[in-house]
Amino acid sequence: MASYNLTHLKQLEAEAIFIMREVAAQFERPVLLFSGGKDSIVMTRLAEKAFYPAKMPFPLMHIDTGHNFKETIEFRDKLVKKLGVQLLVGSVQESIDQGKAQEEKGPNPSRNGLQTITLLDKIEEYGFDAAFGGARRDEEKARAKERFFSHRDEFGQWDPKNQRPELWNLLNGRKNQGEHFRVFPISNWTEMDVWQYIAMEGLEIPSIYFSHERDIVNRGGVLLAKSEFITLMDGEEYVKKVVRFRTVGDASCTGAVESPAKTLEEIIQEVASARVTERGGRADDKRSEAAMEDRKKQGYF
Repeated sequence: MASYNLTHLKQLEAEAIFIMREVAAQFERPVLLFSGGKDSIVMTRLAEKAFYPAKMPFPLMHIDTGHNFKETIEFRDKLVKKLGVQLLVGSVQESIDQGKAQEEKGPNPSRNGLQTITLLDKIEEYGFDAAFGGARRDEEKARAKERFFSHRDEFGQWDPKNQRPELWNLLNGRKNQGEHFRVFPISNWTEMDVWQYIAMEGLEIPSIYFSHERDIVNRGGVLLAKSEFITLMDGEEYVKKVVRFRTVGDASCTGAVESPAKTLEEIIQEVASARVTERGGRADDKRSEAAMEDRKKQGYF
């Protein structure tokens, strides 16, 4: 395995572990939001370390859009079984069936925005007062506005102009009845840090992150993988390409990147030279300049 400068990774790890322990001390019912992606996998490892030799004192929760990549779900179930932790699943399909959410129309309807409804329902159902998320400040400009402790009002909404200062690592978790916090322990990490940490820790990740051949359609510059959730438009056709995914989300809007990277070392080299953020291939983020911020204000991750 390649040799890395581990000092900064250990510092980031220590900071994240401190935040997780602070949450355990300040809140009664935390939960770790788990997508099966690389960031939530790193978060899970950090939680293991934070509370070892005891098990992590909170469950994992996956908000299932129903439009997942099968590799991600298979990996999620394998990891949960290995760790022996509780997994809660919130179903976007159930929210649609109950009339709480409305399916988008069009050739590739995204359910990413609909996750908000399911997430807020589950937070209320289980009485969670803090939810760990894997947001990083280099992902997207709205993410960079977050604090470690991100206050949400009684409607689950976020006000970016009214956040609490976090000077000298003083984290303020005070809240009123019905309010909760989103907590982002890896806020100061970059995509490169995540990959180097995965390599350092020898973590398993879904195969979808590595280069493989897949049927792809190019839709507006986004390389969408063939799935039952996508309907080809006039003039479109699937072609075979060697690709991998930098981020894992709703299969109907998460774009692949052409890549020969088949190992962690090759992925790290590729990320080092990348000039587009990993969310640059997410079709739902391209809907408007403030697409992510608008969703976050409504209660999105």
